[in-house]
Amino acid sequence: MPQSSLYLGSNHQGQPITLALSMANRHGLIAGATGTGKTVTLQRMAECFSRAGTPVFMADIKGDLSGLAAAAAPGGKISRRLEQLALTDYRPQPVPTLFWDLFGERGHPVRTTISELGPLLLANILDLNDTQTGILYACFRIADDEGLLLLDLKDLRALLSWVADNAKTLSKQYGSLPSNSLGAIQRRLMVLEQQGTAHFLGEPALNLRDMMQKDFSGQGVVSILDATRLMQTPRLYSTFLLWLLSELFETLPEVGDPAQPVLVFFFDEAHLLFDSAPRALLEKIEQLVRLIRSKGVGIYFISQNPLDIPDNVLGQLGNRVQHALRAFTPRDEQAVRAAARTFRANPSIDTQDAITQLGVGEALVSVLDEQGSPTQVEITLICPPESRIGPLSTEEKAARLHASPLAGRYDALLDRDSAFEMLARRVAEPAPAPAATAAPKTSRQRDSLLESVAKSTLRSIGSQLGRRLARGLLGSLLGGR
Repeated sequence: MPQSSLYLGSNHQGQPITLALSMANRHGLIAGATGTGKTVTLQRMAECFSRAGTPVFMADIKGDLSGLAAAAAPGGKISRRLEQLALTDYRPQPVPTLFWDLFGERGHPVRTTISELGPLLLANILDLNDTQTGILYACFRIADDEGLLLLDLKDLRALLSWVADNAKTLSKQYGSLPSNSLGAIQRRLMVLEQQGTAHFLGEPALNLRDMMQKDFSGQGVVSILDATRLMQTPRLYSTFLLWLLSELFETLPEVGDPAQPVLVFFFDEAHLLFDSAPRALLEKIEQLVRLIRSKGVGIYFISQNPLDIPDNVLGQLGNRVQHALRAFTPRDEQAVRAAARTFRANPSIDTQDAITQLGVGEALVSVLDEQGSPTQVEITLICPPESRIGPLSTEEKAARLHASPLAGRYDALLDRDSAFEMLARRVAEPAPAPAATAAPKTSRQRDSLLESVAKSTLRSIGSQLGRRLARGLLGSLLGGR
């Protein structure tokens, strides 16, 4: 019989607290102070979605979610919780997993091309100002018009150098291209490369379908991104996840309200997405969160404090799991009051007082019912996961990577003929002698057959016009400047 809901735990009266799968794409929030049980709740929810046949993507911030790939070893606190819940069908078992890593060290490499990333998100990673961002947009447009594929950092560096050398001519069509701004972008690229980010930009690019698989038994595969090193560059972390959401939005078809999500996306350390973001960008993130629901994607933000999430985004998170908060400072007290107000009141619970009294593994839970209305808040004992709490050993993880169905697919870098090689040939070729019947400079004589073929393979969209349209959509969603 198909599963219609996920068992999260039981309240103090022994009544089960479940999340309806049909409402799971209405997004959610898992919040609470450090050490209150957020990670275990996240793990429990991920494996429940997997058992129901929904693929999951999550970032592993602390390095301990790899235990999803191994069965739990009941005992101690787990056994006591199972007794409290009076569970008789608990069965330790792993879930199907794939491991990913932007740096290719602890998982399959994750890459995208410069062209797919686009100027807006690249400017965000580089922390460019408005003027520099405008110059970067112009350079991308020049690359499109010149038929130059931008795949990796050396392509972009070559383009910036070529634009600087030809700025006087190009500025007539594309506006001012000051050398100081071009130089500043070049310097930011050097910093990016020194941080090891060059591994993320290039080919073979990630096929999103590889993150949306089911195994032979129909369970959804849980994709775990190792973010332990990635968190050292938080701007890259948040931009990557935002890029991934944007790509999902552009790629997936409209499905309305499906019986269950086609993918669930857990966004840990959610405050990094919103910290210091300008108002225009926050509005576009809000729009993306609202619209991606119709693609069947559920987004669950994980944060210590619900105040980390802007109100307009928080208002779209219908499924709430609130672990304990500690009211040590005025801001803590404000967070407790704000969290209490977001729940549908339960006459038998003082929600504000309960938030500060919850034990480890307890949470206030309110979810959307089958009609889309929030349920009354309940103090819930969270069910322990059936997979291991804690990380795999280095040997266990290496063995799973070796046996992965994606082993070898993304490992070897692909260096196609692109902007770097094309521009190198232009510099090497002597300028043609002028002729009375020469075509105007706007002719396409400069395009070799190889360049024409390369343009036709421009990443995943298939044409210059298609890529511009895709960037235009991403810019409209994310607030292009």
